[in-house]
Amino acid sequence: MASHYSFSQVTPQIEALAGLAVKNGNIDPELYTKYEVKRGLRDINGKGVLAGLTEISEIVSYIVEDSEMIPCEGRLYYRGYNINDLVKGFTGDGRFGFEEITYLLLFGQLPDERALNEFKSLLAEYRRLPTAFVRDIMMKSPSNDIMNNISRGVLTLFSYDDMPNDTSIPNVLRQSLELTALMPLISVYGYQAKKYLKDGESLILHMPLPEYSTAENILHILRPDSKFTDLEAKVLDMALVLHAEHGGGNNSTFTTHVVTSSGTDTYSAISAALGSLKGPKHGGANVKVSQMFENIKENVKDWRDEEEVSAYLLKLLRKQAFDRSGLIYGMGHAVYSISDPRASILRSYVDKLASEKGMTEELELYHTVEKLAPAVIGSERHIYKGVSANVDFYSGFVYSMLGIPMELYTPLFAIARIVGWSAHRIEELSNAGKIIRPAYKNVAHHREYTPLNLRGVEMHVSD
Repeated sequence: MASHYSFSQVTPQIEALAGLAVKNGNIDPELYTKYEVKRGLRDINGKGVLAGLTEISEIVSYIVEDSEMIPCEGRLYYRGYNINDLVKGFTGDGRFGFEEITYLLLFGQLPDERALNEFKSLLAEYRRLPTAFVRDIMMKSPSNDIMNNISRGVLTLFSYDDMPNDTSIPNVLRQSLELTALMPLISVYGYQAKKYLKDGESLILHMPLPEYSTAENILHILRPDSKFTDLEAKVLDMALVLHAEHGGGNNSTFTTHVVTSSGTDTYSAISAALGSLKGPKHGGANVKVSQMFENIKENVKDWRDEEEVSAYLLKLLRKQAFDRSGLIYGMGHAVYSISDPRASILRSYVDKLASEKGMTEELELYHTVEKLAPAVIGSERHIYKGVSANVDFYSGFVYSMLGIPMELYTPLFAIARIVGWSAHRIEELSNAGKIIRPAYKNVAHHREYTPLNLRGVEMHVSD
């Protein structure tokens, strides 16, 4: 009888091989300075290496005066429009904004009322998974990680497409709109399948409603009773708007550009972006923020005592608490210094929701950490630019107040950001650029080949 093999095993043999790989894989950190390598494709001040041009969005974190970079309050522009003006526009009319922002990012202009209504109807038509897709694909082998489920679902949709490899702009736009409409279903249904098959809970699947916005449909299909307040839906809609796009240089969007430049299909490009977004340094950061705050609440007795809070933040930085990473999650950003405009916008809606949910004490703790963290970080680290709360600092708290399970925090990011990925994919294809291939300098010494019978053995993996 064949023995059962587990893919999850890390055997002593693998441990030994890993040690060998690490030993022969370490690069002297001083070489990065010697060869002026911009690690993370950013210079020491956080300014990104210029790798392309875009008209989709702009991030402003500094102004230049007399050739000197001076940090300023962060600003974010979608297709040339200040995000604050866009938000004031649709909230002032009491409208949901995500569909309008999707139209703007994809097509480069704001829709009039007729165009917007037609676009909403088009998304509603596309918001239908193929027949038996949930049963045959999502229910067969559910994963505890919903992002992996989503990626598999996106790749599987390739098989249902009659023109999957057609990279003409009309076809890619059609694929992008379908994926934008389906991402909420793939995400939430994937969670429901996991909850049913892995956790032993009831399986409840609601069909999306054509008259609902994206945010309303997410709450509708997620909650067993499908009930939600207008404020809940409007706050979730705001989170989607603020996560929809953030320049071509963020990791997942740059991944989209890199993969798209090879000429591959839409499903492969979006799946690659999903893999990037899953990482805790990118889309998974809001999960880390929420987990960190749960840890703070368990270990700080008086949430209003700023000295006690500061002392615990210091423990986080010194790798003495929580996950011992040395990070205060949600504080600081690769680009912004003084402020992240997305966090500033979301903060006001967080206040309203916390009041409705009776969670003002937790909110005050968030405000306290936001106030104290920059000084604590500055006392321990040499900071080349300012440190402020980023959008992940508050988004996890928003999702927790909405009763959204933590497994869906990063998928919600993906539901929004697929709009930006799609816009950048179309932009990359439209400009017919070269395949993206940056340079890596080899710093290994050349060696003479040694025949097998003359080689010395550094390590036998079976020892």
